[in-house]
Amino acid sequence: MIDAVGNPQSLLLLGGTSEIGLAIAEAYARRRPLRVVLAARPSPRLDAAVEGLRAAGATVSTVEFDALDTAGHPAVLDKAFADGDIDVTVVAFGLLGDAEQAWQDHARAVELAQVNYTAPVSVGVALAERLRRQGHGRIVALSSVAGERVRRANFVYGSTKAGMDGFYLGLGEAMRGEGISVTVVRPGFVHTKMTEGMKPAPLSAKPEEVAAVIVDAVAKRKDLVWAPAPLRVLMSVLRHIPRAIFRRLPI
Repeated sequence: MIDAVGNPQSLLLLGGTSEIGLAIAEAYARRRPLRVVLAARPSPRLDAAVEGLRAAGATVSTVEFDALDTAGHPAVLDKAFADGDIDVTVVAFGLLGDAEQAWQDHARAVELAQVNYTAPVSVGVALAERLRRQGHGRIVALSSVAGERVRRANFVYGSTKAGMDGFYLGLGEAMRGEGISVTVVRPGFVHTKMTEGMKPAPLSAKPEEVAAVIVDAVAKRKDLVWAPAPLRVLMSVLRHIPRAIFRRLPI
């Protein structure tokens, strides 16, 4: 169970090599003993993630997880929950890809849609069932400001995040009052391997900074947060700019 100051005893990270997700786990592990389940495909990066969390004091296990294998998601969660209740679940997998290739390559566009939208819906429905069964829990869904107002520059990716964002906001409303909360997180540009080599956008952040926002939001049961927080003001302005002007902005 989550203690009085918001610290969980257990955490499931779907997307077990996500740098933001691992930063969240490390933040919690520094506060109290933490059992972590990393769900990801086997890889050297996963091995390194396990060792890093163990060095931070966490007890770590892994389950094999493939976002595209939606039929297998219920079985993955059965394994993840086999050792007991899970207090916090972080949905942190996704693809960015090449923005121009994405709308001109049929297979790539479909893959982005399946990994970034279909798969999160799949695990979200399966997670809701298990958390309702145990009677408590928090879900953290890593969305993106790219989905808040979809831009020409990366509209395939942005559209998938818009769909994922809307699903998890709705899931939180559906489970309101059942002891389960959902926090949707809209990070901006984060310095990770996914964005390596890209030009940083304004208000860029490090994974640890995003993790700090998320840990605070989960403790306060917030439905929606931006990381860093000033992005909320910036996106509020951008949402209301007329499309004819918006399309000419250098973003």
